Order: sequence, then structure tokens, then C-alpha cells
Amino acid sequence: MFKKKTDRIQYNYDKETQKPVLKCSICNGEQVAGFKNLQTGRFEEIMLIRNESDLQEFKERCSVSEISKEY
Repeated sequence: MFKKKTDRIQYNYDKETQKPVLKCSICNGEQVAGFKNLQTGRFEEIMLIRNESDLQEFKERCSVSEISKEY
């Protein structure tokens, strides 16, 4: 009845107009993963990154190996 979901949702994004970005706060160290539109500069938040396993999960869902950080 109460079990953890095992199926993962893949994040689909347009690789020509968007890139995966890790937005980091200088003040409190909070990190949010999402996609930045390269034409408008708008950031779309996807998930909060609390630890290294959350970051690995986001990378796997996006099918990327490296994510750039923005402050």
C-alpha cells in the first residue's frame, strides 16, 4: 500500500534552446536544478537538490554528464 515509486520520469527538453543548469544561492547554499532558456534567459525550476544523490538522479533523468552552475 505504501511503497516508493520505482519508475522514473525522463525530463525532455529542447537541446537547441535549453540547457540544464544548477542554480546555487550564495547566501544559504540552496541548489535548484532546472532548465535555462538560451534565448530569453528564463529559468524553469525542476527539482530541489539536497544532496549528491538528488544531483545524480537529475543527471540521469536528463541524460547529461555535467551541469553548469549559476550563482
